[in-house]
Amino acid sequence: MLDRQNNPLEITTMDVFLMVCRKKTTIFLDAKEDTQVLELKKMIAGITKVKPINQRLFKEREELKDERTLADCGFTANSAKPQQPGTIGLAFRNENGDWEDLEVTPLSQPPELPEVMRPQETAQSEQQTA
Repeated sequence: MLDRQNNPLEITTMDVFLMVCRKKTTIFLDAKEDTQVLELKKMIAGITKVKPINQRLFKEREELKDERTLADCGFTANSAKPQQPGTIGLAFRNENGDWEDLEVTPLSQPPELPEVMRPQETAQSEQQTA
């Protein structure tokens, strides 16, 4: 067993927080920066019951290669935080062997708060500008 306090050369990997989106489905996952894309597909398979070989993952329409790590793909603790997770697109292979088109439905935005529910400073500054 490694003692982290006595091994200053050991590099600790940080957590990354991800939103995996396919059509109207969003899966929230967390992993380490050094997690390979194939391992992420295995996590998704545990939830969706779709084998990793029948999954494609994308970052901004670019397919992620199985052997790369999340950090290699640009998902780091600085870019994929709990309050602002990194977004990964997900596409499945159809029963006929073709890949479905990548389709990600954006999350809905909540409506604006009514004036009586807004914090006092915000409500007052809006009244002054009106």
